[in-house]
Amino acid sequence: MSGHSKWASIKHKKGVADARRGKLFTKLIKEIAVAARMGGGDPASNARLRTAIAEAKAENMPADNIKRAIQRGTGELPGVQYEEAVYEGYGPSGVALMLQITTDNRNRTLADIRHLLSKHGGNLGETGCVTWMFNKRGYLVVEKAKISEEALLELVTEAGADDMKDDGENWEIISSPENFQQVVDALEKVGATPTVAEISMVPQTYVKLSGKPAGQMLRLMESLDEHDDVQHVYANFDIDDAELQSLAQEA
Repeated sequence: MSGHSKWASIKHKKGVADARRGKLFTKLIKEIAVAARMGGGDPASNARLRTAIAEAKAENMPADNIKRAIQRGTGELPGVQYEEAVYEGYGPSGVALMLQITTDNRNRTLADIRHLLSKHGGNLGETGCVTWMFNKRGYLVVEKAKISEEALLELVTEAGADDMKDDGENWEIISSPENFQQVVDALEKVGATPTVAEISMVPQTYVKLSGKPAGQMLRLMESLDEHDDVQHVYANFDIDDAELQSLAQEA
């Protein structure tokens, strides 16, 4: 369907390297702390915290790290107070970008993001300039080798998913945010654990990239992902599988 799912899959495969650099754990700790501050430290009554903890466990974060992040969020332990922001803008060839930010210094982060976008052929835009191009949806990617198309379609339909698409080596599943967790649970129950499972901003339309703009876009995505304050990047680019894999190895 899109560069979105392909990039998400590449990020998943690169997760171990990211964790070694400390980037992934830093972002997960921030999300846990913010979720606990906003909704309380009990995951049973805080869906955002429950999701953040599940993501941290999936990346093998130690339980003590998770506990301390929750306690910092609730104020039981001292720690930095983070604020959230959404930046909107454009990448190469007018690709729409939405960035979810968690920072303790908004001015510093804004300057950093402005610089990264400019360096890779993009620019920041006004609030609301691209929001209308995205819908908040449950978003999952399942490798084709894990389950047959017929079995998967029946399973996710019964679990409440809205759509399933062929994306090369993977199946891409879309659900409402409300039905997201039950779709995840249904997949895990039969051993078809998704490689990507998140509440995402899914583009309505896509910009096809190749050649130099495609390379610029991948380098921009890599740079944004490596920034400690960037929690999520949503973009409406599409790059052919073969070119995307080749470029990702170079990025």
